[in-house]
Amino acid sequence: MDFLTIFAVYVVVILACIVLVCKYSGQQQTPFGLIFNCISRVTAPFIPEWLQRLSQRSLHSLFHQRNRIFIYLHLLLELLAYGEFSYEVFGFCRDMDTTLTSLSVPYILLAVKTYLFYLCVTTDPGTVTQANVSGQLRIYPYDDRMFHPGVPCPTCQLVKPARSKHCRVCDRCVQRFDHHCIWVNNCLGARNTRYFLLYLMSLCAMAGSMALLTADMLLHAVLRSGLLRSSYVDEQGQRQQAGPLFVIQHLFLTFPRIVFMLGFLVFVCLLLAGYALFHSYLALVNQTSNEWYKSRGLVCQHCHPGNSAKSADSLCDPAPNHSRRHFYSQGLWRNLGEIFFPLCPVHKKDN
Repeated sequence: MDFLTIFAVYVVVILACIVLVCKYSGQQQTPFGLIFNCISRVTAPFIPEWLQRLSQRSLHSLFHQRNRIFIYLHLLLELLAYGEFSYEVFGFCRDMDTTLTSLSVPYILLAVKTYLFYLCVTTDPGTVTQANVSGQLRIYPYDDRMFHPGVPCPTCQLVKPARSKHCRVCDRCVQRFDHHCIWVNNCLGARNTRYFLLYLMSLCAMAGSMALLTADMLLHAVLRSGLLRSSYVDEQGQRQQAGPLFVIQHLFLTFPRIVFMLGFLVFVCLLLAGYALFHSYLALVNQTSNEWYKSRGLVCQHCHPGNSAKSADSLCDPAPNHSRRHFYSQGLWRNLGEIFFPLCPVHKKDN
């Protein structure tokens, strides 16, 4: 029972971390940041300066510069999960006469996901340049709330089209900017949001299919062993009928790697499902992550130390008008069409 209690605490902690990540994602002040800053202040006097500088440079390189470390980490996690699945679960499922069609589903989804992942990494998200800025200025109207006409980008020195934003990591303005994803090492904008949405769904389906086959394998292992009809002697010397808790503990001791993989797949699937549903909702209402955060008052590109209080108040409404949150929504089907068939720059005809 002690083992199961520890496992229950582990599950609660992981789920709590997932909830906190989803709740505070995109906010500038989060419990994680406050805890990290507090720990840094306490431990700073005891850490050599060269180690502090190395840590700062490493964190800056990981989260504020383009790099492929998270791509490699993503591929490594997939390799470990598929290696364990193929090595132990696949053969056991074949012995249970599971059809090859069912067993091939995770591998087909892996191929689809890999192709979509490649498109997310390599597709230009819709960079705003001197050559195309005039056309992109006419794609979307300004809402005069989050996006204002005539506002130049301080870095690119170009007038910012509506719904665009300058990415500090990629150092470019992106049309219909959603966010910068470290896992694909690229911005998500007008031209590759469709690939990212499909990539999330395929990744969630891939983890879910592997989890279902693994759970089915463990279920058949329990049924074949006859554990549900067995009994054991407890600490008081009393004979007890084997229940679900006893079966779970037996599986942990008999198939530790497979059970750990199943838990990892379930957690990943739940997290990805929530994230995919969030982006699906944004697609249905024609809103980007950047606009969603701004509409909640979490992020505002106009509020920076250089602005006076008066100019900040004139640009940023402290009490957002939620009725205008979906300013760019044009109906369900048009919103989806805009995701999968991005709007092209409009060019004026010569008179």
